[in-house]
Amino acid sequence: MLTDTRTLLLVDDEPANLQVLRNILSDQYRLLFARDGERALHLACTEAPDLILLDVMMPGLSGYEVCEALKANDSTNRIPVIFVTALSDVDDEARGFHLGAVDYITKPVRAPIVLARVQNHLSLVRVDELVETRLAVVQRLGRAAEYKDNETGLHVIRMSHFSKLIALTAGLGQTWADTLLNAAPMHDVGKIGIPDAILQKPGKLDADEWAIMQSHAEIGAEIIGEDGSALLDMAREVALCHHEKWDGSGYPRGLSGDDIPMSARVVAIADVFDALTSERPYKKAWPIEEATQLIREQAGKHFDPTLVEAFFQCLPEILQARDRWQE
Repeated sequence: MLTDTRTLLLVDDEPANLQVLRNILSDQYRLLFARDGERALHLACTEAPDLILLDVMMPGLSGYEVCEALKANDSTNRIPVIFVTALSDVDDEARGFHLGAVDYITKPVRAPIVLARVQNHLSLVRVDELVETRLAVVQRLGRAAEYKDNETGLHVIRMSHFSKLIALTAGLGQTWADTLLNAAPMHDVGKIGIPDAILQKPGKLDADEWAIMQSHAEIGAEIIGEDGSALLDMAREVALCHHEKWDGSGYPRGLSGDDIPMSARVVAIADVFDALTSERPYKKAWPIEEATQLIREQAGKHFDPTLVEAFFQCLPEILQARDRWQE
């Protein structure tokens, strides 16, 4: 009886080797079998297995060539490949990893090793799937906010890329910057909770309406919640604090300086710059020179001065991103 519904593709030109793997794995997984590279590529495309155990030395396409073809195909390049081979030389193993394999098991195989390696890599696949699902939820919530606002989806894309560029230039690291790229689209998700009569009012808001509009920051934080993941924690910071100002005059909490989360400080610059330089039904787009002048003037007031410096250092790349995702 299967204990895991996931599918493994076993590829080896020797039936005896396939039988050994069948004996080890058949009680736990659904198995597919291929005795040559062409059949393996066909099954990988049509059956979408969760993991492939691949021999190297086969007639026709070698295992290395099969792996290379799998990684070159958008429909199969994310399937993990474990080489199972009699080749035990370090150079052979290095070549396998270079081609994109996740592991390398030498023959004769031992059941505990095969089971452990398969289970480990399938667990990593599940972690990746959870991360992707969480990211998809974040992106869809960001899109939902766009339907309520005059802003467009391209605004969200542009300001997210601006944010990443500023973060990288400020030395905040690739991983942190990539997380910010995916968290930034959630900055205005709280506008879902703002009445249309206020959100889409063509004229100036009165004091009571402005107070309601400002509540979108805290509404956004409540929508995102406290998940514990790096992505959603950063998205919550951005939603709650992207209207705070360096000098303490922002909202909703009047935070100042380093008390404002770094993620929100970065997004504040990116969001304002794109808002200024974009045309909307209620305003003309500012020229780049005037928008950048305002950013410079607001260093130490609205914006973190160090991040303003980073903004100007990467301004050519920001303008390229702006052109790429223009309205």
